[in-house]
Amino acid sequence: MDSIVQWINDNQDMLIEFSIKFIIAIAILIIGRIVANGVTRVMSKGMQKREVDGAVISFVSAIVKTVIFIAAIMMALSHVGVETTSFIAILGAAGLAIGLALQGSLSNIASGVLLIMFRPFRAGEYVDAGGVSGTVEQINIFQTILKTPDRKVIYVPNSEIIGGPITNYNREELRRIDLVIGVSYSANLQKTKQVLMDVITNDERVLKDPEPVVTVTNLGNSSVDFNVRPWVKNEDYWPTRWDLLERIKDRLDEEGIGIPFPQMDVHLKKDDA
Repeated sequence: MDSIVQWINDNQDMLIEFSIKFIIAIAILIIGRIVANGVTRVMSKGMQKREVDGAVISFVSAIVKTVIFIAAIMMALSHVGVETTSFIAILGAAGLAIGLALQGSLSNIASGVLLIMFRPFRAGEYVDAGGVSGTVEQINIFQTILKTPDRKVIYVPNSEIIGGPITNYNREELRRIDLVIGVSYSANLQKTKQVLMDVITNDERVLKDPEPVVTVTNLGNSSVDFNVRPWVKNEDYWPTRWDLLERIKDRLDEEGIGIPFPQMDVHLKKDDA
């Protein structure tokens, strides 16, 4: 114990100097974190004023914040006497080893960059990507965040999205509704076609151009199938689809046009014994 006290007394100036440097290094880290948050906040507001896509804002902000904080760490280490040149070399070697072990994560980062560059979707658009469907909330460094219509939040790795087909339901202004309506073989085809056309053209949300189409598409086992294809604005797709199905059923009933459905006959056999 006496030797420890003696060593502290002999190296008091060095310990005070190191303590000051250590406190300054901690301050650099704290200031670096504050600066990183402040810079990303200012960048986000600036990009929002320029109406940059929200997915791009979140991705760029995450990259900038990470770079600034790493720079603050390097400055803090340099201030306490750590040789940053050799440290960077060691960090590079370690980074190579970590990179080989984390190929999937690096693939997600690269895929995120590709999503930002080519922009197959934007924040607020409804997409089918990576095997799931939902509205795009954010594109982060490693994953894309989707929100389903029933408010589930799904985190999808960027590599799964960029490596598969992407269906964007909101990129185009117009969208076609595809309905298949089956009627009985006893129905008058021309009358049925006119009834279906009347139903869709009487809906004000259905567009005149492109022109809606009603055609016979299949002679099935128990029904004659009609393709009913009106065009609507993208935001009117689901309300119009639901309303048309209801109105078509009501109108076919009024006109006495039957809609076939599977039926089962049950035969009871009485045993005389």
